[in-house]
Amino acid sequence: MSVETDVLVAGGGATGAGIARDLALRGVDVVLVERGGLASGTTGRSHGLLHSGARYAEADERGAEECLAENEILRDIAGACIRDTGGLFVQLAEDDPDYFEAKRDACAEIGIPTETLAPDEAREVVPGLAPETERVMEVPDAVIYPSRLVAANAAAARDQGATVHPHAPVEDIVVEDRQVTGVRLGGAVDERIDADYLVNATGAWAGKVAAMAGLDVQMKPTRGVMVSMDYDELGPVLNRCRDPDDGDIVVPHEDEAVVGTTSVPVRDPDEYETEEWEVEKSIDECAEMLPPIADASAVRTWWGVRPLYAPDEDARGGRGISRGFFLLDHADDGIDNMASIVGGKLTTYRQMAEAVADLVCDDLGVDTDCVTAERRMPAVDDPDELDALVAEFDGQGPTDEDVVVAE
Repeated sequence: MSVETDVLVAGGGATGAGIARDLALRGVDVVLVERGGLASGTTGRSHGLLHSGARYAEADERGAEECLAENEILRDIAGACIRDTGGLFVQLAEDDPDYFEAKRDACAEIGIPTETLAPDEAREVVPGLAPETERVMEVPDAVIYPSRLVAANAAAARDQGATVHPHAPVEDIVVEDRQVTGVRLGGAVDERIDADYLVNATGAWAGKVAAMAGLDVQMKPTRGVMVSMDYDELGPVLNRCRDPDDGDIVVPHEDEAVVGTTSVPVRDPDEYETEEWEVEKSIDECAEMLPPIADASAVRTWWGVRPLYAPDEDARGGRGISRGFFLLDHADDGIDNMASIVGGKLTTYRQMAEAVADLVCDDLGVDTDCVTAERRMPAVDDPDELDALVAEFDGQGPTDEDVVVAE
């Protein structure tokens, strides 16, 4: 027995759920599948920072503009999936003052609002800031609770007729005459899906899924550690104002603060070693900005794997530049009804989903515009209702488990 649908979206993170929502709102019949609970991949194991664009402003103008635009959209449509904290870029005595100037100037060019604070002014906002603080720049960063965000997108898709299947891994893809003709699912579904179009939104696992269709999507994943500390005295997000490096972000929650992160290449997103030095370095480096972190207790530690596209990583050869997303139309590779979406950032997931939906609708002959930026998602005004959705989709990840009550 098989199930027929217009589009099968493989991958139940933010991007996959966002694609399902976008397509469903355009009247497309969609099935969304995830091998584990929703958000069980990279999305649910992130640091949960909603970027203002300031982190990338001087190195990647376009990426910064995308972050700023999506930051503003998510504040409007995502409700309690977002916590509006504001953010600070902190220049310590050892940091290059020219870097601060370049970032501030770039933010001004892009339209990212900033305000420069002297150390005493900054300590009125964050009393625990390091004595070595030279100056601080305020930016409109915020916090994402990714478990809630994915659940809200999935619920929005389902409200428009989509079918959502957690615990339904893709086990095989059948290709005949340049077409995906069927996808075999295991787990809770254990049946074949016949779709007119297949979207591979599996992130760091995109290469593995593409290989089932005989495609070569080269991924170059890196792992990064996050440590949630027992610390409830931080208001805004803290960013170290230097070239991106290990241990340069602190993300506040209600009673905890998440510090991170590292960037270490891994061969397999499922099987990789972790090192204690990553934990220690992340805490030590973040404590240079916020010394009380050094004496706080670690509540939980987790690693996430970034879905980096190998050709882009090889061309750039460095960590310090913003990473965009890549939409791979596999018609160029011999399969006319399949695409993969890789790279990107949690902040820009909706934009990534829109790009995919545009491609799919063009292929299917659906002439309907994207409306996801204007439509507020369901349940986002009620945290309890959101958390019930997280539980229903088995979508709890470590990033926000101190906040989300998914029972």
